[in-house]
Amino acid sequence: MSMNAPASVETVSTAADKAKLAAAGLLVVGGIAAFYLLGQKDMWLRVVTLLVLLAAAVAMFFVSESGRQLIAFGRDATREVRKVVWPSRKEAIQMTGYVFAFVVVMALFLWLTDKTLEWALYDLILGWKR
Repeated sequence: MSMNAPASVETVSTAADKAKLAAAGLLVVGGIAAFYLLGQKDMWLRVVTLLVLLAAAVAMFFVSESGRQLIAFGRDATREVRKVVWPSRKEAIQMTGYVFAFVVVMALFLWLTDKTLEWALYDLILGWKR
């Protein structure tokens, strides 16, 4: 492989893993279908059935390889967030002030540019007096 060739990413997915993901999908569809099929029953029964089947679908997803990778990604992201050096309150207020000041200056600049171009175009070039 040459240095300029992009690295290929291989995703290994076993039949059991695909079955787990399919089962999770079927549990979601089953939960929604059960909610509507139990339309004549009490609302609490419909909601509990839906929540139980959705929880089973989530559990099935998290025991699959994709779910384990998602959990590992979440742990890595949390670890990286802990490494961030957050600004102090004083620094945050100062930076917010700088941003507001910049916005005001840019607004005035754009307004002045707009009015100058309007004056040059309509009054000088076209001769339209308002």
